Amino acid sequence: MTYLTSLTISHFRSHKQAKFSLDQRPVAISGPNGSGKTNILEAVSLFSPGRGLRGASAEAMMRKPDGLGWKITGHVASGDRVMEMVFTSLNGAAREVTIDGKSATQLALAQDSRVLWLVPSMDRLWIEGAEGRRRFLDRITLSFFPKHAENTLRYEKSMRERNRLLKDQVRDPHWYKALERQMAEAGAAINTAREQALESILASQQGSTTEFPLAGLELQQTEGFLPETAEDLYDAFEESRFRDLAAGRTMVGPHKTDVYGIYDAKGIPASQCSTGEQKALLISIVLANARALAFDHAKAPLLLLDEVSAHLDKDRRAALYEEICALGLQAWMTGTERDLFEEFGERAQYIRVDEVDGISESALTD
Repeated sequence: MTYLTSLTISHFRSHKQAKFSLDQRPVAISGPNGSGKTNILEAVSLFSPGRGLRGASAEAMMRKPDGLGWKITGHVASGDRVMEMVFTSLNGAAREVTIDGKSATQLALAQDSRVLWLVPSMDRLWIEGAEGRRRFLDRITLSFFPKHAENTLRYEKSMRERNRLLKDQVRDPHWYKALERQMAEAGAAINTAREQALESILASQQGSTTEFPLAGLELQQTEGFLPETAEDLYDAFEESRFRDLAAGRTMVGPHKTDVYGIYDAKGIPASQCSTGEQKALLISIVLANARALAFDHAKAPLLLLDEVSAHLDKDRRAALYEEICALGLQAWMTGTERDLFEEFGERAQYIRVDEVDGISESALTD
């Protein structure tokens, strides 16, 4: 399993300084609204590629009014190895990552650390635009395939260049062919990884005993068909070029993919489910993701659950905690009251967070 044995936060969001020594048990964080609980989860989310659970810039994470930049240090245990990971941003500059004292790429970070999360902003995932669902899908896919981020960046870079040509009304096909070939190759890898990630999620759901509803999931194209191979994509880009010139942007490809969710037992779209059912489906998917990583890939992730317990009745909370413990996950959870975690008992470690004069103060408690 993967877990943090220590976490130190300096000048990050509302936290001027916080330091925790930890074991592999789940971490339950309690405190009043606005005290800085989610900021701790955000710090942990940076142990994976990207901008963390809020998608914020490094500058936005800097504690105000100090403006000194921030630093997060953690020791990550994974199998027989313990790695020191350090994330720094000076004066709002882009974050820098080191692993055991050596500069690390996003790909290296994805290979060494897996982090999954579920936060309140995702509650409307099934009823809002496809972009949020694609981000959700790509976080899942990245947890299985670290190179997915690299392929996504390569695809987006080529697409931006193609879109500039389209916007400038360049009609000479020779300007497009090399870009479209790059997009097709990266796009096919993206499609394949997404399909395989969903297959892993579905298999993990079907093979488990859980109190949460099973979710049917499939990929759909928001416009037209979903090209599968690199050649299919290459042909699709060429064929859509005239329409793309009129629109001034690329209208087909992986960036137009959507995820269709179904409440399996009822056979109804997730978008038509109640708020509680939609939340339960998301929890089910995240747990299936963690289960597949832990059992099929031997890469048990860190799991971040922000204010999830408050929306579950006592029986569902107990079921969630049982699954977390059975999977051997170091899950980081927040709630306004410690009572929300009473079903854990001594199986969890507890942090109390309070705000004093605008500064978050936190400590491990018994």
